[in-house]
Amino acid sequence: MADIVTIRNLTKTYGDGFEALKSVNLGIRKGEILALLGPNGAGKTTLISTVCGITRPTSGTITVRGHDTLKDFRAARRLIGLVPQEISLEPFERVMNTVRFSRGLFGGGRDDAHLERVLRQLSLWDKRDARILELSGGMKRRVLIAKALSHDPRVLFLDEPTAGVDVELRRDMWRVVEGLKADGVTIILTTHYIEEAEAIADRIGIIAGGDILLVEEKAALMQRMGQKQMEIQLQDPVTEVPAALADFDLQIGGDGTLIYTYDAQGERTGITRLFSALPDAGLVLRDVQTRQSSLEDIFVNLVNGDAA
Repeated sequence: MADIVTIRNLTKTYGDGFEALKSVNLGIRKGEILALLGPNGAGKTTLISTVCGITRPTSGTITVRGHDTLKDFRAARRLIGLVPQEISLEPFERVMNTVRFSRGLFGGGRDDAHLERVLRQLSLWDKRDARILELSGGMKRRVLIAKALSHDPRVLFLDEPTAGVDVELRRDMWRVVEGLKADGVTIILTTHYIEEAEAIADRIGIIAGGDILLVEEKAALMQRMGQKQMEIQLQDPVTEVPAALADFDLQIGGDGTLIYTYDAQGERTGITRLFSALPDAGLVLRDVQTRQSSLEDIFVNLVNGDAA
């Protein structure tokens, strides 16, 4: 699928010499959900702010559907919606007027029918005449999304959109995200809730220290880097790995079990050989449980430099 956003050799260096972005290259496909994961200070918000024109890059280029964000800023920015991390709204303004004003900022003519669809999609229609100060934190965040969608963008950036939102509202918001994808909107989100990225993203990008460590299809990433762990419960718990099992990659679990880590995609997992070796070590098998590495495990390993 063609890229709708193309980032080439993008850098951002601040006056004190701090490099927030280091020659970032990234292509974002039309109609996909890309989850951008990274620790605090990794460069996620700086990258989003630079693409959206809030921060000026030191070098490099960004195009949105062929429009250069510096040379053709208005055309590029009109294609982008941004839901910022911080809630910043005029407290005494009413919801409909707030959203209507945002549409006007992007040169959109009055279209209350479109705004009604957006507000209904976000369960805000019955709050259209409410003042912002009367809304809960979750509803205010929905207003931010409504503002971002008011001018019908083709690319939507969500910077920590569910921070401080309760579980029910979070699920509602992800349903909205999936609906937007179905309408052909490209969505880039940052989140600290890694399980959300694992649930809805098409591709995963991991950024640390201003560098993009990888961008990969979620399923392929899980298959390539995900590992399985097998917990071996024994008739008699152990406190150390027996010498007869020293050739296996085993650890001791908290309750005296043996933990075996293996590549489920490998030609040989070593499980059969391990089971055959247990009696030689004087151990009696009682039960076995397995678990697949999660995206969070993969993320932590990558950021810590433990994965190739």
